[in-house]
Amino acid sequence: MMWAYLIHLGFNMWEEQDAKPLYGMEKGRKRILDFRRAQPYLRFDEELWNELLREMKKIGINMLVIDLGEGVQYESHPEISVKGSWSVKKLKQEIGKLRSMGIEPIPKLNFSTTHDTWLGPYSRCVSTDLYYGVCRDLINEVCSIFDRPRFFHLGMDEETAGHQRFALYAVMRQHQLWWDDLYFLINEVEKSGVRPWVWADYLWHHPDIFFKKMPKSVLQSNWYYGRVFSLKINYVRAYLDLEKYGYDQIPTGSICSVQENLEKTVSYCSRRISRERLFGFLQTVWRPTIPSFRRKHLNAIKAVSKAKNRFEK
Repeated sequence: MMWAYLIHLGFNMWEEQDAKPLYGMEKGRKRILDFRRAQPYLRFDEELWNELLREMKKIGINMLVIDLGEGVQYESHPEISVKGSWSVKKLKQEIGKLRSMGIEPIPKLNFSTTHDTWLGPYSRCVSTDLYYGVCRDLINEVCSIFDRPRFFHLGMDEETAGHQRFALYAVMRQHQLWWDDLYFLINEVEKSGVRPWVWADYLWHHPDIFFKKMPKSVLQSNWYYGRVFSLKINYVRAYLDLEKYGYDQIPTGSICSVQENLEKTVSYCSRRISRERLFGFLQTVWRPTIPSFRRKHLNAIKAVSKAKNRFEK
C-alpha cells in the first residue's frame, strides 16, 4: 500500500492573474493568496525539505511525488529554470537520499494549460511542433534522471475556461485535441517503460467520453477535499465509477478544507475499491515548500499518520 505525499520543488503553477482571485475568504477572514503568483526565483527551503523527509520516514510515508516544474536546470531546456533551480546532479543526489530512506521518488510535471506556467515561453506554444518537442525532451530527461521510475504524474487537471477566467493569458484544449495531446504525453512516458498517472477530474463533467477514451494503463487519482462523502457529490461518486470500470486508483485527499479529509477518504475508499485496484493514497497541501507554510506541511503529514493508523487497525 502506497502512502504518498505530493511536494513542490517548483511552484509556478498559475499564469499571471488579475488581483481579484488572489483574495478569498477563509473562516470569515480575508486572506491574500500571493503564493499563487509565479516568480522568477525558486520558492523552496532545503532545511524544511529535510525536516519534512524525517517526519515522512517516521510515520511511514513510502512515496514522494515531486512536482518538479521550473525547479530543475534541465539539460535539455535550461531556459525553463529560474534563479535557485536545482542542478540535475543535485536532484539525483536527493533522489538517492529518498531511496536510502525507504521513500520512493516519483516525478510530476503538470502539462495542464491551467497549471503550466513553469514551462515559461512554451506554455504559450501549446499543441505546436515546438511544444511537442519540448514536452518529449523533458519527459525523456526526467525519466532518465529518476532512473525509470515506476510512475510519472502528468497532471492534466482543471483545463477549463472557468479555471482560467482571471488569467491574463488563457488557453485551453478541448474535445479531441485534449485527448490527442494526452495520448502524446502518455506515449512518451510509456516509451521509457514508465506508467503514466493523471488527475481524474475530467470524468466529473464528461464521464461517457472519459470511460470511452481513457486507457486502463493510466493510473488515476480522483480527488475530493470535503468532509461529507455522499453519492450526490460527483467528485465522490467518481471513486466508485472508476472502480466500476476497472481503473487502478490512488485516491487523493488534502488539508485544504478540513484536516480530517484524508482520514475520511481512506475510510470511504478502502471499503469500496478492491485491493487489487487500490494502489494507495496521496496527501496534498498545495503550498510551496517554504517556512511560512511549515505548519501546514507538518499538519498534512500528521493527517497521513492518522489515516494510515486507522487503515492498518
